[in-house]
Amino acid sequence: MPAPRNRLKAALARGELQVGLWLGMTHSVSAEIAAGAGFDWCLIDAEHSPNTLPEIRAQLQAMAGGSASPVVRVPQGEPWIVKQVLDLGVQSVLVPMTDTASQARRMVQAMRYPPEGVRGVGAGLARASGYGGIDGYVSSANDQMCLLVQAESREAIENIDEIAGTDGVDGVFVGPADLSASMGHLGHLDAPEVVEAIDHAIDRIRAAGKAAGIIDFDPAAARRWAGKGVTFLGVGSDVTTLARGLRALAAEMKG
Repeated sequence: MPAPRNRLKAALARGELQVGLWLGMTHSVSAEIAAGAGFDWCLIDAEHSPNTLPEIRAQLQAMAGGSASPVVRVPQGEPWIVKQVLDLGVQSVLVPMTDTASQARRMVQAMRYPPEGVRGVGAGLARASGYGGIDGYVSSANDQMCLLVQAESREAIENIDEIAGTDGVDGVFVGPADLSASMGHLGHLDAPEVVEAIDHAIDRIRAAGKAAGIIDFDPAAARRWAGKGVTFLGVGSDVTTLARGLRALAAEMKG
């Protein structure tokens, strides 16, 4: 029996728009609701949200009945961190702060078993293999791994062709918040220089034949990015959606 097919990886390879939601509440209930809401993917954020490995596992279990493909953003690009989330059963990983092609290649290696990579072989104990129930997991897992790296600095934009051209990288996600800060426009994601850099990055990522990604909570802006050819598109988060809804309700009833 082979490793489960990665639907998100296949859809991105076909160039199909995949719309998703960020998960930062660190709770299985919100993950379960989001996974069944109609999104193509939901991303469990371990960089800017306090998600521990047991919390990530609980959310993955809760999402198993939904239609959204799970993605995990690791806190940093370290092979030992990638190994742990892969063993939890994650097949799609987003790595932040990828500034160079050498960093991207290191993550490609971390995502794959030898001889293609350096992922440690402990599948018999892992949720990824059904706790040893998928006999052919280690021989088929590499083909189902989806690696997305984040370009979110001036250096990354300067190196975008080399990063996007790295074999084994499925897509490059542009992080507008950190990119704007790196370019001297902290808090101003719509600064013309920042928008120009993002447009340039998307064009170069697509030219390399890879999926381009971004997140934007403004629906009009998100549609613009989709029109530019972005196929891994984040449109919101569980935290902001709940917060805005509650504030709006309180304001309406007390107004």
